[in-house]
Amino acid sequence: MQVKRIIDGAAAAGLMEPLTALVVKAGEAILAVNRAAMRIDGKQDGSPVTEADLAADRIIADGLAQLAGDVPTLSEERTQLASPPFQGSFFLIDPLDGTKEFLAGRDEFTVNLALVTDGVPLLGIVSAPALGLLWRGIVGRGAERVRFNGATIAAAEPIRTRKLPARGEPWIAAVSRSHGDARSEAFIADRPNAVRMTCGSAVKFGRIAEGGADIYPRFGPTSEWDVGAGCAVVTAAGGKVTDGKGGELRFGQRSDTGFIIPEFIAWGDPQAVGCD
Repeated sequence: MQVKRIIDGAAAAGLMEPLTALVVKAGEAILAVNRAAMRIDGKQDGSPVTEADLAADRIIADGLAQLAGDVPTLSEERTQLASPPFQGSFFLIDPLDGTKEFLAGRDEFTVNLALVTDGVPLLGIVSAPALGLLWRGIVGRGAERVRFNGATIAAAEPIRTRKLPARGEPWIAAVSRSHGDARSEAFIADRPNAVRMTCGSAVKFGRIAEGGADIYPRFGPTSEWDVGAGCAVVTAAGGKVTDGKGGELRFGQRSDTGFIIPEFIAWGDPQAVGCD
């Protein structure tokens, strides 16, 4: 039977630095892989998995076993080991988000790690190894942007989302380079003079959290590990991440279709939820 351990904000704060170091280490493993010569396999859903995905996942799995071995984990690369619904707290991991960006030789891929408590992301780390940049936060305790070089981590800089643009001012919408859909485009088009900021992977959540963009809509299915860490970071920075109708997202429950989030919207300003 799965042990139910509940980690609150204070306990999560004690884990933030070792978790950050672990995510940075996983990013180093990704960067050490030769993209031109690495092995690439296909998953059952047709998406690619590479040596880099698996190397990062091994590092995170080993690190979490030492840091908090009694806390369950759900990783994209080990879903067969999951035992949902998750009770209490669990770690939600995407060892390499933006594999398509990685394969294309671009730098906007991330390592995502979230701590979810009672179905809601509490702590999140979104690290972009090739950019030497990560965003992290704990809900109720604020968010930060951190620069790093290899294993050397610089001082953290507090960040916050920005307020709803004034009437007549343009919205900045973070949009995916690899995934687009008509509903998301229509949603953005409803914002007068919207400016599109193209980003790969969970970097989009980071841009929302640091006040560089206002909204990130995704009206197409994605997986919980793509969203959990970014959800925590944006919320910790003062924003909100909802379903397509403004409702709360829940994590770790699983449905017949797997750990799927049908649609979501990241809002820099919670007051903007539902605003046209």
